[in-house]
Amino acid sequence: MNTSTFLEFFNCCVGSWKTERTYHYLAYSEVERSRTEFTVEPLTTEIKNKVLSDNQYDAVDNLAEIPGFNLGFYTISEKGEEVSQNLNLLFVPKTENNLILEGDYLRDRAYEEARPIISHFQFNSQTRELLMTTNYTRTVSVDSITLVNPDLRIRRIINYQQPSAGEPLKDVVLVGFGVEQKV
Repeated sequence: MNTSTFLEFFNCCVGSWKTERTYHYLAYSEVERSRTEFTVEPLTTEIKNKVLSDNQYDAVDNLAEIPGFNLGFYTISEKGEEVSQNLNLLFVPKTENNLILEGDYLRDRAYEEARPIISHFQFNSQTRELLMTTNYTRTVSVDSITLVNPDLRIRRIINYQQPSAGEPLKDVVLVGFGVEQKV
């Protein structure tokens, strides 16, 4: 599996970032702006093992080479609402098909539900887009990060209402867009 572009993507993500986002809440016909400051730091092998354990995930070969990060962030909305969170995450590549690398995205704490969670990721090495899909209890979140250059990322978040079993995603409840700049 060729993971060099994938690892380069994550090497560029390490550091401090600021983002301006716009969220469109379709169910409420409301638009909200927010500002987020966040820091991304690599995980030690010990913490990577803890993320695997928290998710009851099998041991991974070459764990030191698997991208894993601590993400800490603080968000304030234009209404003055504040959210702060710190979590550990790990990306375990499973398959490669042409330019697309796919695998499992593990967190010790989910954004919307305070519990460990395993999600799915796809990484396109040509466009440098990381697409993460998480099935929560009530929603399915499809989160995209595109690395434009080492100091600029474009973010897109689409949350769908959780469909009935076997049904496609169709009912959008939230759409978010952001420009993330390294500081």
